[in-house]
Amino acid sequence: MQNIPSVDLRDFLSGDPERKQKFVNEIGKAYEDIGFVALKGHFLDDRLVDSLYTEVKNFFSLPVDIKEQYEIPGIGGQRGYVSFGKEHAKGRKEGDLKEFWHFGQYLDEGSKYENEYPANVEVKELPEFNKVGEEAYKMLEKTGVYVLRALAIYLGLDEFYFDKYAAEGNSILRPIHYPPITSEPDNAVRAAAHGDINLITLLMGAQGKGLQVQNHEGEWIDAIAEPDELVINVGDMLSRHTNNKLKSTIHQVVNPPRELWGTSRYSIPFFMHPVSEMKLDCLPNCIDAEHPKLYDDITAGDFLYERLVELGLIKK
Repeated sequence: MQNIPSVDLRDFLSGDPERKQKFVNEIGKAYEDIGFVALKGHFLDDRLVDSLYTEVKNFFSLPVDIKEQYEIPGIGGQRGYVSFGKEHAKGRKEGDLKEFWHFGQYLDEGSKYENEYPANVEVKELPEFNKVGEEAYKMLEKTGVYVLRALAIYLGLDEFYFDKYAAEGNSILRPIHYPPITSEPDNAVRAAAHGDINLITLLMGAQGKGLQVQNHEGEWIDAIAEPDELVINVGDMLSRHTNNKLKSTIHQVVNPPRELWGTSRYSIPFFMHPVSEMKLDCLPNCIDAEHPKLYDDITAGDFLYERLVELGLIKK
């Protein structure tokens, strides 16, 4: 029994107005109730998923000194490698027990964001790594655009409201490696309790226990998806924009039981960000007498900068 609702994107894409509306209602209600769904019918096929996991495992198996050559100073970890323990949750000092890689947006030549986004980093030891990463990035981004279209309808907006913000958005594909745990962690977990920064997160690799979601009663529940499903959750930007109508749910990745300490865990989230100039001001149709405005006006770019400082990735 899954603890988070399962929805099928093929309903939205079916061309049948009733099936499309069914998907809109199901995903909207899930995001009001708990902020997470498991999604079938996305654009990642099995071949691409298998190729991506192979390349990701190959990269994290490289010697530490080679991986560290791909850690780029001065960009807040936005591209390339981020070494073990470097990132921590907001409000915590202990670094998370993980290392990760960042693929970023693929811009057309002459894009106005060319000078805003760092360039993607090429791993010369693994000729397929960047090619497979780019393909997965684009399929996850495509999936995310349709999810945002469904949410726009649910919110009473034009279906394509989010398209102009998602196109060329500052989205990130983050393959994560949680290495084997070799000694008693000192108050550290694989990923401490946090909310995501972005609009929505699309997660590959939630097939085993580890990812937990906090419900409205404050209880931690396991978020486990089927192998053909992505777990998709609301991030803080979308929660803020909807005046908390759609919930950004606190979640964590807990350490495994001691008998599994010797195993690695991999997960691959796609953090869907808008372009930096998007205003995250609370939508007027999400504010009323019972739901007063909760947040100050801010742009996505300013909000992201604040959070990267809080996470320890940018030093002020």
